[in-house]
Amino acid sequence: MNSSSKGLSGKRRWYASERIAFKLLDETGYHIVETHKKIVIDGVEVGEVDAIALGPDNEYYAVEVKAGRLDVHGVRQVVSNAMLLGMKPLAICKGFADDAAKKVAEKLGVKVIELSDVFLVDAEELEEIVYGAALEAFSETLRILIDPGIKVPIIYLDYLRSIARSDNLHDAATRLNKDVKDLLPVFSWLRSLSPIARRGGYKSIRLVASLVLLRLQLQGLLDSLSRDLEAFSRLAERLGV
Repeated sequence: MNSSSKGLSGKRRWYASERIAFKLLDETGYHIVETHKKIVIDGVEVGEVDAIALGPDNEYYAVEVKAGRLDVHGVRQVVSNAMLLGMKPLAICKGFADDAAKKVAEKLGVKVIELSDVFLVDAEELEEIVYGAALEAFSETLRILIDPGIKVPIIYLDYLRSIARSDNLHDAATRLNKDVKDLLPVFSWLRSLSPIARRGGYKSIRLVASLVLLRLQLQGLLDSLSRDLEAFSRLAERLGV
């Protein structure tokens, strides 16, 4: 049995934990503003945090994701990076390594969100999950494109274009010369529009925004075609065709 069949490698486990952590943040009221944020002081890169998030309290958090448990060294790293960025410290992990780490985190004001253990599924279960997810995604895509009940607020158009063209929330806000918080109503609307946006992070939000813009383009083409057909019909009547 090779190593891949025994479990995830350390790197793959960390990436899996990061994806789960970002999704968990999104579901608990945090908005991922930027991922893998470089910490630069006087032009010198001195570190990196896994994410910057805007919390439900309208405060910015420097987020560190740990694939395992959080120890004292990890707590100090979270706090120091947050201080350098002028933000609150937040760690996502599978609990504390020991009581010392927990006490230090409490003393230094580190918010900790604990991840539940993630169990791998066998090949048949995975195939079933992937098939169901793909079918749901296809169904949702069609619904967003053709559902006559979806009404797009005109005031959201520039926001939607910016979200669709940006890699993260911070970049989208910068394109619009707005604060990140100004985009949150549009995010809430996109989440209300589709479970695709509710279940994922920024990439899912961007996908739904792109689908809404495509929907508007298709509507424009159909409206133009309808007008052309009406004009052709009137011309044919006048010519007695």
